[in-house]
Amino acid sequence: IAQGIYEGTYSVDDIHALSKIDHWFLERLQNIAAGAEMLQANTLSTLSAENMRKAKQLGFSDSQISQHLADDVSETDVRAKRKSLDVVPSVKQIDTLAAEYPAQTNYLYCTYHGMEDDVEKGVGGGTLVLGNGAYRIGSSVEFDWCAVSAVRTLRDLGHRAIM
Repeated sequence: IAQGIYEGTYSVDDIHALSKIDHWFLERLQNIAAGAEMLQANTLSTLSAENMRKAKQLGFSDSQISQHLADDVSETDVRAKRKSLDVVPSVKQIDTLAAEYPAQTNYLYCTYHGMEDDVEKGVGGGTLVLGNGAYRIGSSVEFDWCAVSAVRTLRDLGHRAIM
């Protein structure tokens, strides 16, 4: 489907008629294809901060941006340019208690759709513990005993830790 949109062989209406996939989803794919075309019309030196941010908001990785640009550049080159343009993700939080009570453990995520962080950056180092184990319906990261135990042990030893 994405290839048909990207190549222009099928319109959103054509694909909808054949698949009954909602127009909203197909238009998202069309936006990504338009983003790829925008990148192909640029070189790394002509890529503006606005277009770099747009590509990141569409979900393009630095590696994918490097592959779509008109010149031969590496992922590292794109990352350096992106950072020099100050196109970096913002850290946002989801209030797990819907503002009923002050939440002590909000979920955090990174996005290119924000202009500022919702949380203050910490000072000094720390340890990031990634959740592990099988996730399935009925289980989630908050029930990951191994990761929680690792964070508690690190904190007991006087280290900063986050899961």
